Amino acid sequence: MKKVIATENAPKAVGPYSQAIEANGTLYVSGQIPVNPADGSVPDSIEDQTRQALKNVGAILAEAGMGYGNVVKTTVLLNDIADFKAMNGVYAEFFTEDKPARACFQVAALPMGVKVEIEAVAVK
Repeated sequence: MKKVIATENAPKAVGPYSQAIEANGTLYVSGQIPVNPADGSVPDSIEDQTRQALKNVGAILAEAGMGYGNVVKTTVLLNDIADFKAMNGVYAEFFTEDKPARACFQVAALPMGVKVEIEAVAVK
């Protein structure tokens, strides 16, 4: 069984995709960029951008009845791998126990010129 998950507490999809899809107890959260859903603003620093992206992930998790503790895998995309340490500092604030598996890549560019995008997979 497949269910589309959508919330006003995270940025709307900017293309032909869903914020998340739940299938058989697994939630696939699309990559979240650090856009504040209330006003469309994007913070400046990598720390604040990471925090906003993870808040957006959290809002989608909550809509599906889950939390950060349900996350089993994340992928972090950075426009500059030199931001890895700063991103990790904030990331660790959200994943404090049973940290998920993760991949992190530097990419050539991200939508809207942001510094970070984070996607997640969670299970009930």
